[in-house]
Amino acid sequence: MERLNSEEKIILSDIRFKKGQEMLADAVKSMKNRMYMTSVNRSYYAALHAARSLLILKGVDPLTHDGVKTMISLHFIRPKILSQEVMRYFKNLMTLRTDVDYGDFESVEKNEADGALKQAKRFLKIIDSVRKKLIKEIARRPESTGK
Repeated sequence: MERLNSEEKIILSDIRFKKGQEMLADAVKSMKNRMYMTSVNRSYYAALHAARSLLILKGVDPLTHDGVKTMISLHFIRPKILSQEVMRYFKNLMTLRTDVDYGDFESVEKNEADGALKQAKRFLKIIDSVRKKLIKEIARRPESTGK
């Protein structure tokens, strides 16, 4: 990815976070329609897009799901910007999504899908709070002229 300027990072972050919110809305609808595996899938993707919306503000754009997990840990968990609990949400959602998408004999009960949805909602809320703080910091910084 070509180096983005501050404004481009913020715009892309907003687009990615909005996509995460849309996935979360899909997870809620799926839950109401008793489509528990779909709800788990959408809950995970809501978290993934939210995580990517945060990472792009640091100029980081991993190409894989594991890359997102690694970069969140490196840029936000290790420096204690995000808690270990937030990473547990992401890892749990990732594991559940992998199980329902690729497991031949997997099924998901209502309570498990509901738990995933709650974790995704908390994850997005926390990520958005940190994201908004980062956006304020970025907006205050003078843009470097050299690319």
